[in-house]
This record gives sequence, structure tokens and C-alpha cells, in this order.
Amino acid sequence: MNELLAGIHHISWGMAAMMFMGLVLIYLAIKKDYEPALLLPIGFGTLLANIPFDAIMAAKQIAQLGLESQAAGHDPVTFLNNMGIMIESHNPLQLLFKYGIETDLFPLLIFIAIGAMIDFTILLKNPFMLLFGAAAQFGIFFAILVAAMFGFSIKEAAAICIIGAADGPTSVYVAKQFTKDLLGPISVAAYSYMALVPIIQPPIIRLCTTKAERLIKMESYNGAVSKKVKIIFPLAVTMIMGIIVPESVWLVGFLMFGNLIRECGVLDKLSKTAQNELASLVTIFLGITIASTMTADKFLRIDTLFVLGIGLIAFIADTAGGVLFAKFLNLFLKKKVNPMIGAAGISAFPMSARVIQKMGQQYDNQNFLLMPATSANAAGQIGSVIAGAIVIALLV
Repeated sequence: MNELLAGIHHISWGMAAMMFMGLVLIYLAIKKDYEPALLLPIGFGTLLANIPFDAIMAAKQIAQLGLESQAAGHDPVTFLNNMGIMIESHNPLQLLFKYGIETDLFPLLIFIAIGAMIDFTILLKNPFMLLFGAAAQFGIFFAILVAAMFGFSIKEAAAICIIGAADGPTSVYVAKQFTKDLLGPISVAAYSYMALVPIIQPPIIRLCTTKAERLIKMESYNGAVSKKVKIIFPLAVTMIMGIIVPESVWLVGFLMFGNLIRECGVLDKLSKTAQNELASLVTIFLGITIASTMTADKFLRIDTLFVLGIGLIAFIADTAGGVLFAKFLNLFLKKKVNPMIGAAGISAFPMSARVIQKMGQQYDNQNFLLMPATSANAAGQIGSVIAGAIVIALLV
């Protein structure tokens, strides 16, 4: 009977609190439909990570070694660690983390899937929108200074501030390079803010623009883009960025490889597989593996609140930076840009573009901003990856 109820003896209030948090994430995924593909695996993984499996295994190991009297009153895991004895727990979540996150396998596979999903046609029709993909990364570098002011090391600050790009895989990739202890909070914040784009962005956009600016209409981008150009684009981006910023070669390369599969025209089956089966499988494994870091000792700290707060600052600054950059360009342009387009320069594709389209329709039902917003949003996907690579290049 003691064996069956062993978990009750080893569970702590922190583990219970984290299990409750896991249930909250599951609720948000199912009831509120907030990024369910990731929040549900992360939530369920949080439940698994906080069941005291390691403590139970350590207690059994102590009993087998006949060290019960010395271990009395001590945490079993801590006792074995102090004794220099390896815990034989065979935790599957730890194995997934070791081979999926520490090797960068899961984030890079996700980039293949994302690349296969993105159609850069609209961006290629209007390369001018690439500027917004760069401008909307301003918040990342601004928030690094904020994080440093709160006592985080420069590498921790950089990892936290990538949240502002609203790009989950890039956040995971950079966080893993700089601070594994904060990987859980950073990942949850990144994916949560992505899900909250329709709530967070509109008030920021309204604050930074006038009604007259929000009514500006933009022309549609007509004309076709040749298949040759669509094939050359991912190849050129990979080679140029790989040479200029070598640290970007894996992030950009896997993203562009996925896009090449989409556009080459001879791998339709693989393209559909990357967009559907690969994306779904890796998303499940990525979510549940990230949750392995969401244990009470790593998550229930004051640092977590700072991560969430500074990540939100970065996200707000990215949105505002894109809008203000568009307003700045309008000082010199004859054909004015609707400043709301600048907010779509973040990486939350295609959610942010849809938010801009919806806002445009609210003020004028004949104002169609989806195409330019989508092109800025596609540019933001590239911009966020490059921003992450630049941060790694500067700090590693």
C-alpha cells in the first residue's frame, strides 16, 4: 500500500501549484482556444513533470542501498546527489529534452514546417515590406536594456527579449543557447503572447495612430511572380544571410528549405507532409518537452514574473516600433503607408495580418489591408529569425 501511495508522501506545495498551472494552460487551450496545439501539450507536460517520479525512484534506490537512516528527513533526490549517486529514473521527458531540445532538433524541424506553410509571393511582389519585418524587431533590443536593468545577465536578457518577436521556435532556440533554467517561462510567455495578438496589438496601434492614419488605403499588388523567382528566393536568402550572419544559417536555412519544398513544384507530397504531419508531430513533442523544464524549483521564482513582464514589454515595443517606423516613412513617401501595417512586422504569422485587416475594416469596410499586412507579416518571420541569429552571433 505504501508503494501505491508513495507519490502523496513526496509531493510538495510547489508541485501542486505547478499542476494547477498545467490545468490552467489546458483550460486556456480547450475553452479559450489560445494556441491549443502548444498550450495543451505544455499544460499536460507540466502535470507529468511535477508528479514526484524522481523522488519516488530515489527513495526506492535509497532503500535498496540500505541508506534509509542516513536519508531520514532529507529530500531523496538531494540526498543521492550529495552522496554522488546517480538517480536511475529513466524519465522520458528528460530524454526528449536531451535529444530534442539540447540538440536543437525540434525547433529546427518546426522551421521546416513553417517554411512550407509560408507563401512569400505577396512579399516578393512588394519587397519594400521587408523594411517592416526589420523595424518591428526594435523591441527586442530595447527590452534587452530593460532586462539588464533588472539584474539579468546580458545572455539571459537576450533570451527573454526574443519573446517580443512573437516567434515561439526562435524563442526556444535562443533560450536554449543562453539559459536553460528560464526555458520554460520564456517558451510559455512566447506562445501565450502569440495567442494574445488579437488582444494586445489593437490598443497599441490605436495609441500610436490617428483615425485619419488608420483610414489610409493601400493599393493591391497585382501581377504574378514567376516560379523561377520563388525558387531563387529561399536559395538566395539562405546563402546571403549565411555568409553575412553565419549563426543564422541553421535558423534561416531550415526555414528556407521548407519554403523551397513548397515552391519547387516537384515535392507536393513532401510539402503537404511538412505543413501537416511534420508540423503536428513536432509541435506535440516540442510542447510536452518544453514542459519538462516547468518544475516548481525552476518556475516558481520571482524571475518568472520578470520574464513574463519584460517579454510583454518587448512585444509591445516591437508592435509600436513597426507602427512608428511606418509613420516616419510617411514623412518622405508620396503614396502614404497605412501605419497599422507596421505592426504586422512581428513574426506572429498570419495572426497579426488578420488583426490589421480586421481593424482596417472597422474604420472603413472598403479598406482592404490583408495583402500588404500579410507581406509585412511574412517579412517579420524572416526578421525574427535573423534577429535571433544576430543576438546569438553577438553574445556567444
